[in-house]
Amino acid sequence: MNVVEFENIHRAYQVGKDVLDGASFSISPGEVVGLLGKNGAGKTTLIRIAMGLIEAQQGSARVFGLDPREDAVEVKRRVGYVSEDQILPSYLTVARVVELHRQLFPRWDDTMAAGLLERFHLPSHSKVKTLSKGQARQVALVCAVAHRPELLILDEPAGGLDPAARREFLETSIQLLNEEGSTILFSSHHMPDVERVAGRVVMLHEGRVLVDSELDELREGYCLALVPHGTDGIRDRIERSEAFVGGRSRPEALHAIFRLSSEHCQAYLAREFGIEGARCTKVPLEEMFIDLVGEGS
Repeated sequence: MNVVEFENIHRAYQVGKDVLDGASFSISPGEVVGLLGKNGAGKTTLIRIAMGLIEAQQGSARVFGLDPREDAVEVKRRVGYVSEDQILPSYLTVARVVELHRQLFPRWDDTMAAGLLERFHLPSHSKVKTLSKGQARQVALVCAVAHRPELLILDEPAGGLDPAARREFLETSIQLLNEEGSTILFSSHHMPDVERVAGRVVMLHEGRVLVDSELDELREGYCLALVPHGTDGIRDRIERSEAFVGGRSRPEALHAIFRLSSEHCQAYLAREFGIEGARCTKVPLEEMFIDLVGEGS
């Protein structure tokens, strides 16, 4: 059984402006999935639907085969969740915040919680309001992972942290749980983070899933082709082809992403479109992201 399933998810906050417009994908047990998309692509909306915080207006979401709205308590007991805008009670001490979470989760691991507090050098008797942004995020992480959740969901959890703190944050959470076979879904704007820890990438664009691929397949099975301008109608034909994923027009050429290896792309362009000598290369994830969804992140 899949741990998470999104089927034809639609969600709008304004009439006629869908944030999600038929998004569908599923996550198998033990997968680490990086969710990408520029601001407004629907990443946070999709995650909030999975958490049962909001409801899809069309389509269905299942977590552990359960409806996250109707079976909210059962789902949340099995999920760890950290978001960029998460707010902990400012008047409580770190120790009290941890104790409250300890009472909520039957699988709470005191040894793991204590180890993480020590690893992050978190002052147990300090109030949350006295902590730095990074420290508050680390407290949230301790509460999210110390009950050894079957599913960990991270929504831009390391946004705003310096590179060293962000790396420590992500690697701690993902390594700890992935070693035990937990499933992880995380969104991030930082492509090096995604490439370092994800096994699979799902990219959202205009409310739909544009790319859903294993990271190794992205590296080897996709390429960037620089197609010279000048041939009438060639772009329309390329965009209708099955292998075309997306792209953008630049002054020097059309930057086109194909679901083909760089070795096969040249022959494909020559055979299908009569384009000889197009430059086809492997494409780093960050460059692919920019060419597919635009420079805004």
